[in-house]
Amino acid sequence: MDLALSERHRALQASARDFIARFGPLSPPVGGGGGRRRPDRKALDWQALLIEHGFAARAVPRRYGGYGAEPDVLDAAIITEEFNRAGISLGIQGQGIRMLVPTLLEVGTEAQRERWIGPTIRGEVIWCQGYSEPEAGSDLAALRTAARLEDGQFVVNGQKIWTSSAHFADMMFLLCRTEPDRPKHLGISYLLLSMDSPGIEVRPLPTMTGHPTFNEVFFTDVRVPADQIVLGRGEGWRVANVTLKHERMLLGDAGKLMHRLHRLRVLLAETRVDGEPLLAKPVWRDRLMRLQGEVLAAKYHQMRLLGEAARGEESGLGLLVVKYYGSTLAWRLAALAVDALGEAGLVYEPHDDLAEDDAATAWYADWMYDLGLIIGGGSSNIQKNIIAERGLGMPREPKIQSGA
Repeated sequence: MDLALSERHRALQASARDFIARFGPLSPPVGGGGGRRRPDRKALDWQALLIEHGFAARAVPRRYGGYGAEPDVLDAAIITEEFNRAGISLGIQGQGIRMLVPTLLEVGTEAQRERWIGPTIRGEVIWCQGYSEPEAGSDLAALRTAARLEDGQFVVNGQKIWTSSAHFADMMFLLCRTEPDRPKHLGISYLLLSMDSPGIEVRPLPTMTGHPTFNEVFFTDVRVPADQIVLGRGEGWRVANVTLKHERMLLGDAGKLMHRLHRLRVLLAETRVDGEPLLAKPVWRDRLMRLQGEVLAAKYHQMRLLGEAARGEESGLGLLVVKYYGSTLAWRLAALAVDALGEAGLVYEPHDDLAEDDAATAWYADWMYDLGLIIGGGSSNIQKNIIAERGLGMPREPKIQSGA
């Protein structure tokens, strides 16, 4: 990959810097510790401004409400780097924008794209992901939530768990079993349903951050219009894997890692012991430099993956490592910050408003939340099995026979 900036790329870099200088004060705070509530008016206005200037939804076609630029890996890298360096929000980064929108662009119908992409990228419609169940987490294909077709509607019954943002989401993209007589991977469908539908009950699950970022969701005869199925009956596993491809990029996002690295460097430069900044002390500088090298590796690896995707190439093993590598690295970055804060790092005061979080609370929230992400979205142990078996072609882990 040629990373030299062309004249056009340098012009984009200058445009991003000018935008940040002019509009940076309008940016909402860059939050951590997981999504707590739907975007407020300031966040929505900022999102609209980013889309207008091509710094959000840049490659989403104009007919769906995006900026309409051609996909370009260096464009994305330049924008991310400039915004992260300035500590400025890159806009709304939820599951709808980062996971569902690219899924609909790849396999959705034209009607679904026209209906859902615009409101989603603007932050007007918030989505949650209905995948995991109490007995179908690592083995997602074992899910039991079922839907039967009745009078032009799917009728859904079952339960989901660990559903991020369900307590304030407008919509859900749901995996459910519609073909009970087919093998488990072939009997699943992918539905788009309203969280206001009668028969849905959401029970928040507070985490150690003090906030209910996850939820249980129960479905009792929930009706979903038949045209809100993506790709077709029994095609849900195929669609789910398209979404999971983008979920891995979201959970292991190198942009988030770069932003956290910049925050961490500022923290070490401003935190003093015996009148000397921690950044000047070899032991702290060494820890930061080691993490910096890993973050840069994640950044350039993500650029390679985006380049392969733009060319229509399969990334294989390269894509499989992103979630495992990114989630563990994010937690280690936050862990260094908590260590640097010393006694202050032990103080945690969770607030309802992200803007009120002090530095220690924000870093501690990141540390706790990212520890959960090492488990969520496919635990690290499961991720390593997937990397070994699907990526490296190693034999499957033996199963213990009952009664043995």
